[in-house]
Amino acid sequence: MSDATIDTAQRVLPAADAPAAPAPGYWKSVGQRLLRDPVTIIVTLMLIGILFITLGAPLVTNADPYAGSVLARLKPIGTPGHWLGTDETGRDLWTRLCYGGRLSLLAAILPVTISLVVGGFLGILAGYSGGWVNTIIMRTMDVFYAFPSILLAVAICGMLGNGLTNSILALGVVFIPPMVRVAETVTTQSRSLDFVEAARASGTTTLQIIRHHVLANVLGPILVYATSLISVSIILSAGLSFLGLGVTPPEPEWGLMLNSLRQAIYVQPYVAALPGVMIFVTSMCFNLMSDGLRSAMDVRLNK
Repeated sequence: MSDATIDTAQRVLPAADAPAAPAPGYWKSVGQRLLRDPVTIIVTLMLIGILFITLGAPLVTNADPYAGSVLARLKPIGTPGHWLGTDETGRDLWTRLCYGGRLSLLAAILPVTISLVVGGFLGILAGYSGGWVNTIIMRTMDVFYAFPSILLAVAICGMLGNGLTNSILALGVVFIPPMVRVAETVTTQSRSLDFVEAARASGTTTLQIIRHHVLANVLGPILVYATSLISVSIILSAGLSFLGLGVTPPEPEWGLMLNSLRQAIYVQPYVAALPGVMIFVTSMCFNLMSDGLRSAMDVRLNK
C-alpha cells in the first residue's frame, strides 16, 4: 500500500475514547456542522457541478467527442467554436472533458464501492469475531501491504489485460485491504462497549447485534474513509489509463487524454494540461469533502 493510502486510513480511525454510541440527534448535529463549514459546502457544490457537466454532457455541448479534423488540430484556448481548444486530432476538448468525466468518475467510484462492500464485510467480520477468524483475515490482508498500490494495480491489470473493467477490478482489489483494516479497528472498539455486551447477555443474536448496534458505530468512519479513497482512486485510475492499462482509445477519459496530449505540451501547454487540471480539482474536492465529514462527525472536535 502507498504511504498516502495508509495515512488516509489513520486520519479517519476513531480514537480509543470515542463515544460509545451516537447520541439522539447526532446525525442532525453533523448536518448542522457541515452547513457551517464553508470549505465543505464549496467543494460539494463544485462536485455537483462536475457531476452535472459529465452526466449531462449532451446538455452542455452539441459536439461529437469522437469527431476530429486535421485542419483543426491543437487549436488554442479561446478558438471560436472550440473555447477550450482542440486535441491532437482536432476533437473539441471541452466536449472530450465533459464525456471523459463519465469514465473517469466511473473508474474511480466503482472500485471504492467494491472495496466498501467486500472490505467492510470482512473487516466487520474480523473485528466482531476476533480469534482465529480475525487472524486469518488480517494476516491475509497484511500480505497486500507488501506492495505499493500503483504497482499492485499495474500487476493485476497486466495479468487481466487492459480495459475499463479490468482496471476497476484491479483498483477494487487494491482498496480492499485498507478498508478491511479501518472496518476491523472500529468494529473491535465497538464490540466491547457496554450496550453491545448487554445485548449479547440478553440473548440477542449475533446478526441482530451487528445490524442494530455495531453498524451504527462503524458505518460513519467507514463511509468517511471510502469518500477519501475516491480521491486516491481518481489518480490511480487515471494513471492506469495514462500507462495504457485502463480505458482504451478512442474513448474519452481524463487519464488517457493526458497521455495523448503529452506530445503537445510544447505546442499548446495550456490545452495539454486541462485533463490534468480536471483530475487534480476533482480529487482535491473529494479529499476536502472527506476531511469536512470527518471533522463534523468527530464529537471531540465539536464540544
